[in-house]
Amino acid sequence: MELGLVGLGKMGGNMRERIRRAGHTVVGYDRNPDLADVHSLEELVSKLSAPRVVWVMVPAGEATQATVDRLGELLEPGDVVVDGGNSRWTDDEKHAEELAAKGIGFVDCGVSGGVWGLENGYALMYGGDAENVAKVQPVFDALKPEGDFGAVHAGKVGAGHFAKMVHNGIEYAMMQAYAEGWELLEKVDSVENVREVFRSWQEGTVIRSWLLDLAVNALDDDEHLDGLRGYAQDSGEGRWTVEAAIDNAVPLPAITASLFARFASRQEDSPQMKMIAALRNQFGGHAVEKK
Repeated sequence: MELGLVGLGKMGGNMRERIRRAGHTVVGYDRNPDLADVHSLEELVSKLSAPRVVWVMVPAGEATQATVDRLGELLEPGDVVVDGGNSRWTDDEKHAEELAAKGIGFVDCGVSGGVWGLENGYALMYGGDAENVAKVQPVFDALKPEGDFGAVHAGKVGAGHFAKMVHNGIEYAMMQAYAEGWELLEKVDSVENVREVFRSWQEGTVIRSWLLDLAVNALDDDEHLDGLRGYAQDSGEGRWTVEAAIDNAVPLPAITASLFARFASRQEDSPQMKMIAALRNQFGGHAVEKK
């Protein structure tokens, strides 16, 4: 089939290549002309045969909104827009309603696989009407990993990004657990080879995972992570997961704690710990450290 792909960064560029390897035609557009096959969204749409499918891989929020708005002006009834970025599921519902008024279908797709997806395939979670999903199915089949699993029609519009959001929340908690265990191992004198302890867990243990494999890769590059600063950004999906948990009265203590741990990483001198130190000094006479 033919596909228009908007956004050819680290994910989008590799996705274009994987889809082409599966025998499909991809017309790619990016603001960087060195990456693009065409020079505008107008040219992209003109090169596709109806019914057209255009997959959007740009940052969530304003960039996605602007792209969807423009495609709504350029596409025709029966065409389909796929948002494969990290949009909030509530935005999907808005986009679907706006495009439906023009007879244009909408599918949201959470994509996981990162820089490894080109060779290993991408885990896909998509939401939308069956009719619209069917028009995109050959691309889903091209992108997914080999085998029977790795892709799911999760439900209605928004279900794909909601599922990917929860996936990322779980990822936050898993990474935090590995990080805490690593720090404790590094702290004690008796454990002399922390990297090899992590490596030993890769086979036969209940905590083996791809994330563990990646942790070992990182330790092979820098055994004690001396070259890194202890600062971790968050993409926004962890926050959305916690907000959704509050809205639905679902307890997520591990995921919530992992999100707050990232916030703590951005404080070189924690204001909260100042208050705790002051209170311990007040009620128990415990020593405080002055600047």
